[in-house]
Amino acid sequence: MKMPLIPACAALLLCTAPAMAALPVGAPAPGFATQASLAGKPMPFDLARALKKGPVVLYFYPAAFTSGCTVEAHDFAEATDEFHKLGATVIGMSADPIDVLNRFSVAECRNKFAVGSATPRIIADYDVKLATSSRANRTSYVIAPDGRILFAYSAMDPAGHVAKTLAAVKAWKAQHKG
Repeated sequence: MKMPLIPACAALLLCTAPAMAALPVGAPAPGFATQASLAGKPMPFDLARALKKGPVVLYFYPAAFTSGCTVEAHDFAEATDEFHKLGATVIGMSADPIDVLNRFSVAECRNKFAVGSATPRIIADYDVKLATSSRANRTSYVIAPDGRILFAYSAMDPAGHVAKTLAAVKAWKAQHKG
């Protein structure tokens, strides 16, 4: 039996569409402070302080040094200068311990952006817990300086997170020129 074209296309889109991120656009982003690493050196990271400089690209990833997370870190590292030109701060977050993040920030993030320790509380507040573990899923947010979610995207495939978050920051910047 042949499936009509329109229902078949709709079914395909449902199967390939990324899952929606836990926090909706417009929602307030939960505040947090955590231990992070930049260029192999531990540092504090405070969301409220970062938002005073401009939007924050907050991306959660399951685990450092895994294939998808490494690809995503490389992609964000390549785009970090462009994010900075737009006034945005990039931070990756995982449940990895700080000694692992120190190494990951150098080897895979290429000293370009900080990676922070996503505590169980941060993972719960952003509702990005993988169903089968205490690790975070792959979810990206762009948070406006006013603390509201501008953009949210979830997909376990790392492809698309950088391009989509960069487009959201560019759109925000276009609306806030001057």
